[in-house]
Amino acid sequence: MSDLAPYHRDMGARLAPDGIPLDYGDLSAEYEAADRAAILLDRSHEGRILVSGDDRLSLINRMSTNDLSALPVNDGRATVFTDANARILFRADCTHRPEGLLLISEPGQGPSLANFLRRNIFFGDKAAVSDQSKATAQFALHGARADQIAFALDGRLRDLPAMGSRDCVVAGFSTILSRRKPLSGGHWSLICAADDAAAVHKQLLELGQPLGLRLAGSLVFNILRIRGGRPGGRELSSDYIPLEVGLWDEISFSKGCYTGQEIIARMESRERVAKAMVKVNLSRLVSAPAPLYYGGRAVGALTSSVEAPDGDVFALAVVKVSCCQPGTILDFEGGQAQARVADFAGVQPPFIQRVAPRT
Repeated sequence: MSDLAPYHRDMGARLAPDGIPLDYGDLSAEYEAADRAAILLDRSHEGRILVSGDDRLSLINRMSTNDLSALPVNDGRATVFTDANARILFRADCTHRPEGLLLISEPGQGPSLANFLRRNIFFGDKAAVSDQSKATAQFALHGARADQIAFALDGRLRDLPAMGSRDCVVAGFSTILSRRKPLSGGHWSLICAADDAAAVHKQLLELGQPLGLRLAGSLVFNILRIRGGRPGGRELSSDYIPLEVGLWDEISFSKGCYTGQEIIARMESRERVAKAMVKVNLSRLVSAPAPLYYGGRAVGALTSSVEAPDGDVFALAVVKVSCCQPGTILDFEGGQAQARVADFAGVQPPFIQRVAPRT
């Protein structure tokens, strides 16, 4: 249970079992604010793992898909950890801090990622892994005016590149601000000490309210994630290879070896992927996961689906490349509904359009 749970409850939140707010009583208003203004979320269930020591970059570089070997301090890069069959184990946003390399995991995966990293430290490696999740809290700003709120905190953030970070002072407390991949408008992550979290949260809310900032929960985040075509949950599992779920931009094809590299490199050099992640429009809401069919044969699966407060239904699916062209109609078992492919999701390989013929 999050240490902030009582604080959020006093603010009107409905909490998940881990203490993270699901919503604050008005899901429609939260969703609307994400598009028109900005929302503030508690994302403390995303793990925060610090890798310190002289070999911190080389350790993560040899274990994951992206090139972190010469990452400058205060810069960041996302990377994926895969098994020998190139299946996804973990995905993390990496920020190079003066004190070490900070990895932000997917929700609930912090302890597992920390243990995984520790098991892969070899004799002679100058590296140590510390799970900072309980000692810190993490908030997120999303929305059309999220950048304005961040810049009001510290004007120097205007020049911060994507995935970059900077130390700032919020409510008198040291806070790490980083610019992350957008879901809806700007996306900023703020990390502070757990003891300072309530004061930092209050200051953010006070600063952002004139710009329409609202408190929001993970239900709205999930809608924005699926609507924006960002993989998460089932997509980031051992069911899939990174190239199949729109993570092309989180892979380096010029770096040294890592577990699973041979398979991923072969897919890139041969310009062949078996499946791809797509946004789909559903004739009615179908709960994920669910198999998808084309012409009576199984071609993939619905992996995420959600209905927004305004009635719009958003969904993601991972299907055979031959069924990825926009307009392709896919069926569910028993004819319960149809799924119309709207577009590719995530960041796809540049060759994907050439290898995805119309059905």
